[in-house]
Amino acid sequence: MATAKQKITLNASRDIPFNKLMLSQSNVRRIKRGETIEDLAASIGRRGLLQSLNVRPVLDGEGNETGMFEVPAGGRRYRALELLVKQKRMAKTEPVPCVVTDANSVVPIEEDSLAENFQREDLHPLDMFRAFQTLVDQGASHEEIGARFFVSATFVQQRLRLAKVSPRLHDVYEQDGMTLEQLMAFTVTEDHARQGQVWEALGNSWSKEPQQIRRMLTETTVRAGDRRALFVGIDAYVAADGVVLRDLFEADNGGWLQDPALLDRLVGDKLKAAADDIAAEGWKWIVVDIDLPYGHTHGLRALAGTPADLSEDERAEREALRAEYDRLETEYGEADELPDAVDQRLGEIETALEAFESRPMSYDPAEIARAGAFLSIDRDGDLVIDRGYVRPEDEAPEVVEGDGAEADGETGSDDADGEPAVRRTTITIGAQPTDTEEDEGDGIKPLPERLVIELTAHRTLALRNAVGENPHVAITALLHRLVLDTFGQRSATGCIEASVRHVHLPVQDAGLKDSPAAKAVDARHEAWKSDIPLGDDAALWLWLDDLDDASRQALLAHCISYGVNALFERPNPYGSGISQHGLDQRLREADRLSHATGLDMVDAGWRPTVDNYLGRVTKARILEAVREGAGEQAAQLIDHLKKGDMAKEGERLLADSGWLPEPLRLIGDDAAADQPVEEDAALPEFLAGDDADSPAASDDETAHAVAAE
Repeated sequence: MATAKQKITLNASRDIPFNKLMLSQSNVRRIKRGETIEDLAASIGRRGLLQSLNVRPVLDGEGNETGMFEVPAGGRRYRALELLVKQKRMAKTEPVPCVVTDANSVVPIEEDSLAENFQREDLHPLDMFRAFQTLVDQGASHEEIGARFFVSATFVQQRLRLAKVSPRLHDVYEQDGMTLEQLMAFTVTEDHARQGQVWEALGNSWSKEPQQIRRMLTETTVRAGDRRALFVGIDAYVAADGVVLRDLFEADNGGWLQDPALLDRLVGDKLKAAADDIAAEGWKWIVVDIDLPYGHTHGLRALAGTPADLSEDERAEREALRAEYDRLETEYGEADELPDAVDQRLGEIETALEAFESRPMSYDPAEIARAGAFLSIDRDGDLVIDRGYVRPEDEAPEVVEGDGAEADGETGSDDADGEPAVRRTTITIGAQPTDTEEDEGDGIKPLPERLVIELTAHRTLALRNAVGENPHVAITALLHRLVLDTFGQRSATGCIEASVRHVHLPVQDAGLKDSPAAKAVDARHEAWKSDIPLGDDAALWLWLDDLDDASRQALLAHCISYGVNALFERPNPYGSGISQHGLDQRLREADRLSHATGLDMVDAGWRPTVDNYLGRVTKARILEAVREGAGEQAAQLIDHLKKGDMAKEGERLLADSGWLPEPLRLIGDDAAADQPVEEDAALPEFLAGDDADSPAASDDETAHAVAAE
């Protein structure tokens, strides 16, 4: 016969005056944790008692109820009510909601206390910040929410930031698929798509640490401590509608700037403004870059300037600062540690004295007219100005007796009235000369050196691909080199010294890696790499020995192609780097290879665009290109436009014209390429200017705008 289950009877609930309650000595909670009694009392004062006390009647020695009740579970609530009574915010006879347990229950009184605390489950963080978001939607501020729940406004902001993480990641966290620390890391950005991409990328990763998540989310941003950000200032960046990513859970040192392009534009604008101020001093050229390369002054003559004189007031101020510094050092020289105020004052004095010592230098105006300056940014984001350098080509010519030249050598720069000609400073920013539309005139200026290098990098890569696809030309080129080595004046050591040096492309534009030639070279290289038994010299020999002739020639052509170098470099007259003769020889041989392989840069995929050419040259160059590629009428249609619009229209007009700039064209022929070149031969026409012999062409129009690489 089945036994009927006993029904559960819940404990009775009743209101008991507070003065009839007493704290039980059977409460298992002994250690104070979390919310203070004062905060809990304030919460009860605002909301009332949200949870009843658990009580048992107190019995006398004979087992009879005394009318008092002890509180085994809810001791903190009892103490909070007790505090409210002491503060006279609640009457001592105020009825308190209580759940009364039978005094003779078989369940020990200690178990009541343990069960209430042991079976309690904290609020899930996801529920907490969703609740905070609801309160915000109702109009509560962060400070108000913090005051209501006795937490800081920062704590509320942190939890609200968690609410902005992708709902998809909320679901993952809710199912214990990620930790709270990982979810916190995703708050660096509010881009839900990017958050999802990073979580998917981490799916098969061994490292899912929060720091790795932050690193991936901010890999395309700029640190607030970056020299560019320090130079511009966060306030200026934000004022220009820039977004700063902040991490409310970790120290982020100012956060991350989300828009590097905007930051670079602001840096360029500020550097240009500084360069304009320096240009007013009369310098011939100014090179501006965020970080100038090591040795950028090599080969330049430094002017010897004299420090600007101090006024009487400045001298008196300097002496007063020195006296104060000496007094403080003497007074606190024996102290183990300087007081903060004294240490700060000493630092201020040192900075002021250093400013006196680093005053601007004065230079001879005649030297300033042929010299230049460098502008850059140091690691602290401060502007660095380095004045007074003369390039070799700007040195004053030596006067030979009886040649009829004026003693100062500057006659040619004066105008018809004998007044010195007005010259504008050439400012080069980030390796690109600044384009001033009103100063361009009608003359065709030389191409910027960096642009020539980038264009010849395109030609080098295309030529490399052409040679790699033509074993006959590749073997001819190799045999040509070996014959020169064998029958010329070069000597070789070792067994066989014939080798190919992989030529890297140090200067290139962003589109080079995606060009058809680059993809073809990479694909061919990976195909050979998957077949070649690398790492085993003996196996490699046997593999090569077994190749058929066609495969051997194809592999040889591929290897030789990596040594192709058609790059333009600035000749160095001091012997370091390539000579003018070496550069001419390189360009002639590159032209010969182009003829032999039938290379056409148009077929190789190069097209003139705003980024790779038209936006980098003067308006006169753009019009010349359109005139050559699309006709005079097309050039006339755009000659009234501003530089940016003209470049865009030029790109459209030249898209299918097959037009190429001079560095990418085939110049000369095989016969001309074999002619010897004098050691001091002039640069090709596109580098030397268009009308060097014209009296109207001033030094500035023909000077090569050299970037600081």
